[in-house]
Amino acid sequence: MDADIIVIGASPAGLMAARNACEKGAAVLILEKKEKIGSPPHPANSFFKGMLDKCGEKADPSYVVHYLKGMKIISPSGRTVEVEAPGYAIDKTAFDRFYAEKVMKTGVDLRTGVKVQDIQKEGDKFTVNTSAGVFTSKLVIISDGINSKIASLVGLKTMKHPEDIAWGIELDIRSPGLGKPKMFEYYIGNHAPGWKTTYSPRGGDNAAIGAYVRRCGPDATPYLNAWVENFKKLKGLEELEVVRKLSGGDPIVTLPKEYIADGIMVVGGAAGQSGIGYAMRAGQICGDVAANAISKGDVSKSSLLAYQKDWRKEFLAEHYLGRIGLETLRKMTDREIDEMAKVFEKEDLSFIHGSSVEQAMQVFAFMLKKKPSAILKCRAFLRNR
Repeated sequence: MDADIIVIGASPAGLMAARNACEKGAAVLILEKKEKIGSPPHPANSFFKGMLDKCGEKADPSYVVHYLKGMKIISPSGRTVEVEAPGYAIDKTAFDRFYAEKVMKTGVDLRTGVKVQDIQKEGDKFTVNTSAGVFTSKLVIISDGINSKIASLVGLKTMKHPEDIAWGIELDIRSPGLGKPKMFEYYIGNHAPGWKTTYSPRGGDNAAIGAYVRRCGPDATPYLNAWVENFKKLKGLEELEVVRKLSGGDPIVTLPKEYIADGIMVVGGAAGQSGIGYAMRAGQICGDVAANAISKGDVSKSSLLAYQKDWRKEFLAEHYLGRIGLETLRKMTDREIDEMAKVFEKEDLSFIHGSSVEQAMQVFAFMLKKKPSAILKCRAFLRNR
């Protein structure tokens, strides 16, 4: 065989799965369809320290282009809720290559420019047919991102709510001083149904703006165009230099469904696991379980269920809370969003800490104390739309 484990896709989740499996003694081969790692990158240019803490990694200066102090959540009428949290604007291509290089140093065989076309089970091995020939392994990890077709080839429906993939377009832009602020800006409301528009300072004159929507089809162009014009007005800009345009999807509230079969594991965006740090941690869990299965000589579904069990223990509640939150937001009117933002505007929110469940309870307790009627706005979740 060519490897104990073949990983399809050098996504952050796939790289972590490969690294952890290799460190536990498995022979791992990654097949990546892009000719060069991280080129073009996925539209994900910022994250916060808490997200990276999920997978025990630390931000590296080699890919950080600007350090952030936190975020502003801005309602339709301009009410602003500030959340202090260390964050990073990143060069996503440099980020992907940083981790690819780290993974290869552990002994993983990473091959680029290889497009996987089919997977077949033949006895106790898998045959992976690709543009570069045929490869064989005992186990396959699918980690080729939100647009994955490989999981469906093996009969897995990986997302409970695929209709809720968020489709987004991001522009790298340039204007004098635009990248100097230290706060990420997150605009919510029905101008971006289901999620957000964003402004991410990237240092100096560089920034990124984006529009991310749900249940509006895969083309977010109309929402981006409207956001560009509104953004220029908000910042007093006559023109913007557009440096680059990126597009893609995010499984933000799709929820994982089927991501394990005999000899098959799915991880990251392909499995409906959203967020860089969360997906990387899922990859670590996946890689550990995969390596253990190889060492035991048992890659059956029952042997791989530890991956599902451990992932659910760490992240299921968080993903469900995220879905409830964004579905409530999608169904709320702009006026309701403004009224909710008013509760938190100009408040010190440093008391919010702990797990996602603990944070949710703290937020609800604060709302009950300051304005109990605000809780009623959450009834929007029950609306049939």
